[in-house]
Amino acid sequence: MKNRPGLKQYIFAALGVVILVLLDQYTKLLAIAHLKDQSAFVLWNNVFELHYLENRGAAFGIFQNQRWFFVIMTVVILVIVSWFYGRTPVEKRYLPLRICMIILTAGAIGNFIDRLTRGYVVDFFYFSLIDFPIFNVADIYVTMTFIVLVLLIFFYYKDEDFSIYSRRQEQKHAD
Repeated sequence: MKNRPGLKQYIFAALGVVILVLLDQYTKLLAIAHLKDQSAFVLWNNVFELHYLENRGAAFGIFQNQRWFFVIMTVVILVIVSWFYGRTPVEKRYLPLRICMIILTAGAIGNFIDRLTRGYVVDFFYFSLIDFPIFNVADIYVTMTFIVLVLLIFFYYKDEDFSIYSRRQEQKHAD
């Protein structure tokens, strides 16, 4: 395929990932500095607060203390996302898909850094109104990416738009 990402697109992607990861890590450092060992900071009474949590599992408390499972899974996910990014055309039509991959990568790396350096993920956003699990900026990246991807798949892209990922399509372009 001729229209794959070149150096310019990879630099843009890397820069986007770095900026988003730095934002995530900065908010976590702020949470550690100002929320750890403190009572929750209420922003909107009975609705939203900042509440420090050291999360040693995944969403909803599953897979507690499975640090290496998450490290390995993150590496696998990053390899898969990189493979898809490398095969996604530079055409304007695929820009939303490429942006989603950049944001997803930043979210995965943000929590990956926490697991490697601290042994847990720092979470601090809490919607007390619905007792939603405490989360962080990297979680927002991942969650919003999946929501946008679902919307793109159902309402924007057509089946043939994804033929770019099939082996037959690659072989056809190689000939």
